[in-house]
Amino acid sequence: MEAEAALQQLIGMGFAADSAAQALAACGGDIHKATDWLLLNHDRRHPPQTPPPPLDSTPPNVQPKINRFFNLNPSKKDPKNHPKTLQQSEENEEIEPPPNLIHRRKRPRSPEIQETAAAAPLSERMRPRVLDEVVGQDHLLAGDSLLRSAAAAGRLPSVILWGPPGTGKTSIARALVGSCPASASYRFVSLSAVACGVKEVREAVEAARRSKISSTAAAGGKRTVLFLDEVHRFNKAQQDSFLPVIEDGSIVFVGATTENPSFHLITPLLSRCRVLTLSPLQPPHLSTLIKQASNDLERGILAGLRGTNITSVEVSDSAVEFLSQHCDGDARVALNALEAAATTAAARTAAETRLHVAVNDVKEALQCKHLAYDRAGEEHYNLISALHKSMRGSDADAAIYWLARMLEGGEAPLYVARRLIRFASEDVGLADPHALPQAVACHQACHFIGMPECGVVLAHCVAYLALAPKSVAVYRAFGAAQKAVRENVGQNESVPMHLRNAPTKLMKDLGYGEGYIYPPDDPDAAASQSYLPPSLQGYKFLNWP
Repeated sequence: MEAEAALQQLIGMGFAADSAAQALAACGGDIHKATDWLLLNHDRRHPPQTPPPPLDSTPPNVQPKINRFFNLNPSKKDPKNHPKTLQQSEENEEIEPPPNLIHRRKRPRSPEIQETAAAAPLSERMRPRVLDEVVGQDHLLAGDSLLRSAAAAGRLPSVILWGPPGTGKTSIARALVGSCPASASYRFVSLSAVACGVKEVREAVEAARRSKISSTAAAGGKRTVLFLDEVHRFNKAQQDSFLPVIEDGSIVFVGATTENPSFHLITPLLSRCRVLTLSPLQPPHLSTLIKQASNDLERGILAGLRGTNITSVEVSDSAVEFLSQHCDGDARVALNALEAAATTAAARTAAETRLHVAVNDVKEALQCKHLAYDRAGEEHYNLISALHKSMRGSDADAAIYWLARMLEGGEAPLYVARRLIRFASEDVGLADPHALPQAVACHQACHFIGMPECGVVLAHCVAYLALAPKSVAVYRAFGAAQKAVRENVGQNESVPMHLRNAPTKLMKDLGYGEGYIYPPDDPDAAASQSYLPPSLQGYKFLNWP
C-alpha cells in the first residue's frame, strides 16, 4: 500500500509511471532517494508529463514540499507550455528565453517601445545605473563598505534592504549589478511580492539554473540576482521557498521591505541574508536629485516633454528648496512632484522654448506636505513612543508636537486617547489622582465630537499629563505582584480562612470567614490583622509614603 502511495506521489510530481516504478525499485521504496535518483538519472525518453497551468491559476496559501516548486533538473519542454517566457524575453531582457526562442530577442526595439520608455515616470527614468550615481545612503556606499567591495569583486551577497519608501532600495539593487565587472556576468530579475507568488519565483529560479548551467561551459558561470520588492508581503511558507536556492547558490537574493524584518521576515531567511538599513534622504540629497533631473537631457524632465517646443528647463532655487523640504526624505515623491510641476508650467507657457518651474508650480503639484506615516507600520510605534516619553519627561511642547504629527498623519484619535488613559495610571498614578478621570473624559470627548474638533481636546489632555507630577509606584507594585504570582513566590497558597466569603451555613460550619475582624467595628484590632498568605507575610509591593 505504501509503495503504491509513493508511486502515485512520484507520478503526481510529473515523472513517468515506468520511471517512477524503476526508481522505487532501485531505492528500496524510499521516496526521497527515488526522487534524487530520478533527478540525476532522468530518462529523456519519458519527459515529465506536466500539464500547463491554467492562465487564471493562483498560488496556494499552503505550499507543498520545496521539490514541487523547483524542478532541480528541468527537461526540454514545448515552448507552447511556457506562454510567459516569450513575453518576458521581449519586455524584460533579464529573463533568459529557451534556446529555440533566442532569435526573438535580437529584434531591434520598435519606436513604440522607445516611446513607452520615455513615457515612464521621472522617478523611474532617473534611476541610477551604477553605485556612483546613487545619491545618499553614504553609510552603505562608502568606499570600503560591504556593497562597494562586493560589487568591485563581482561577488554579490544576499541582502535585505530595509527602509522607508523612496530611499533607494530598488535603485541600489539595480546599481549593484550595473557596477559589477563584466567578468562577473550577473543577470538581474525583478519581481514584486504584490503581484507574484511562488509559481513566478519557481520560473525565475529555473531560468537562473538554466542560465548558470549553459553559461558555465561557455563563459565560466552566470549567476542571477533575484530582486523581490515588498518581500514582507510573502507569508511564511512562501518565504521558506527561498531558503534552499539561496543556500545552494542558485540565486543571489535581494529583498526590499518597508517593514521591520524582525517582525515580518522569518528567522531562517534573515540568517541567510545581511540586513542593511536605509535612512530617509536629507534635503541636500533631494536637491541634488532635483537638479540632476532638470539638467539631464536624455532621462530628465525634457525626456517627458518630447513633442513640445521646450528645449531647456530651469527650476528656481526656491522651488528646489521647497520641494526638498516637503517630501519627508522620499525621492520618488520629490521627482514625481517635480514632473507634475513641469507639466503645469509647460501648459502655462506652451509657446516658449525655455521652461521655468517656479515655487508656485511645485506647491500646486505637491498640494500638501508629504508625511511618512503608516498607522500599521513601524513609524506608528515610533511616534507614539516619542509622545509617551515626552510626556514622561514633562516636556509639554515636544508632546504636543508629536501628537500633531500623529494626527496629521491620519492616526485615529481614539487610539491616542486610549494611550493617554494608560499613561495616566502608569506614569502619573497616585501623584495626581485626577489624571485618570481627565484622560477618561478626553476619550469620551473624542468619541462624542471626532476629528478635527477633538484635536484640541487631545492636546489639552497631553499638556495636563505632561505637566502633572509623576509616580510609577502603582505600576511597579503591580509588576512586582505579577512576578510573584508567575514565579510562584509564596507557593500561590489558597486564600486564608478568615478572608473567605461565607454566604451559606455549610461554609460557615467549615470555618469560612472565621476570625475575620471588621475594621469599622474595631479599627485597632483590625490594624494587626494579616491579609497576605502566611508565606508572604511582610512582603511589600507598593512603596508609597
